[in-house]
Amino acid sequence: MPVLLSPTAQPVILDSVSWEVYASLLRDAGDSPAARLTYDQGRLEIMAPSFAHEELKHLLALLVELLASALQVDLVGAGSTTFKRADIARGFEPDASFYIQHAAAMRGKTVVDLSHDPPPDLVIEIDINHPSLEKLPLYAAMGIPEVWRYDGQYMFIYQRTGDGYRTNEVSAVLPGVTAANLTRLLTLGQQLPRPAWLAAVHAGVPTPRRTEGAL
Repeated sequence: MPVLLSPTAQPVILDSVSWEVYASLLRDAGDSPAARLTYDQGRLEIMAPSFAHEELKHLLALLVELLASALQVDLVGAGSTTFKRADIARGFEPDASFYIQHAAAMRGKTVVDLSHDPPPDLVIEIDINHPSLEKLPLYAAMGIPEVWRYDGQYMFIYQRTGDGYRTNEVSAVLPGVTAANLTRLLTLGQQLPRPAWLAAVHAGVPTPRRTEGAL
């Protein structure tokens, strides 16, 4: 079922796709970054990220690293690893992901198997293309504790509660980090030269002994 996308194409959503077809597409893609696949019980989204999307992804992943370092929080970056579970017929490749609470357990692993490994503690989703597959139910089913979603203007922090998510202004996986400040820093990151942006990030991040406040 080949589907060709240009780097600026809107996501393509296909219905009634079997798990076997999804697994075959993953095998054919290998480590190729050409397209990103999301599978949710028969619905398949195929997305070819644009330059704008990838620049935002890079800024956000770097921002997480900087914030974690300032807070002296350990983490392991999982990037756009394919996370999948055949038992619930779901799989996804996030824009970025991190193990934080489970960093020590995942450090040094070369393969992630969700039949015995935990899912990432933080998933980042950049949703500047529409329409796209609604992923929060998928993330909840996969047991993702926290999701950051950036829509091109605002950052939203979603924290898992029961079978779904609720929005929260403050992160739980990186305590004190707020959606408002993430939005501000991402906006600056798209406006400033990189050295100036890094200086702004460092200036706005307190040392660990000041983490009682919000970032």
